Amino acid sequence: MKCGKCQFEKREGARFCNECGHTLESVCPKCGSANRPGSRFCDECGHDLGMHKEAPPIDFSQPRSYTPKFLAEKILTTRSSIEGERKLVTVLFADVANYTCISEKLDREEVHQILDGCFKILMDKVHRYEGTINQFTGDGVMALFGAPVAHEDHAQRACHAALAIQRAIAGYSDKSKNDYGVEFQMRIGLNSGPVIVGAIGDNLSTGSFGSLEQGFVIIGYMTGSSLRGDSMPFE
Repeated sequence: MKCGKCQFEKREGARFCNECGHTLESVCPKCGSANRPGSRFCDECGHDLGMHKEAPPIDFSQPRSYTPKFLAEKILTTRSSIEGERKLVTVLFADVANYTCISEKLDREEVHQILDGCFKILMDKVHRYEGTINQFTGDGVMALFGAPVAHEDHAQRACHAALAIQRAIAGYSDKSKNDYGVEFQMRIGLNSGPVIVGAIGDNLSTGSFGSLEQGFVIIGYMTGSSLRGDSMPFE
């Protein structure tokens, strides 16, 4: 058999390649135990070692690609009961402070890498409190709490998410400073009020309904005032 990294012939039972030093053991992604090369199942927990595949890249234009499975199932299960309904929700808006200055200082690839890490933080914290990302705005997001997944405590969930984002961004800012030499901060605003939820497709996107054309379309005075910057800020 050959080493998967350098293709050098390896002896039977070898744990490391004696040409490049690459480990030849299969590490179980579930329990972390080392298994002999070529093992199909983990001999510690029985996990199928052939199931581990690299996650596909996130397509920010397709809500289904970045929405956790458990949340997507809740949305699709309850969508018929909320489409066209007026709901009280809290909207979270977050964008990068001084984004233009950062874009002028760094090249496009570096800006993309910073935003990619930022978006992963935003999605993690929003989804943790069962909010949904309604729209990516280039350098930020618009997230919704209370619909399409109904929660009476939508305002509290949005506040918890906003505070969690700020705590995570503080550490991410230090990393950006060390790696790219830029100050990275985010502005977050919250606003609560009535909205109307549009039709939700199987891929968690909607047809055009008002001014927003993807994600969970929401219409209302509250969202309009928030888009103008009248929401409560979390600096």
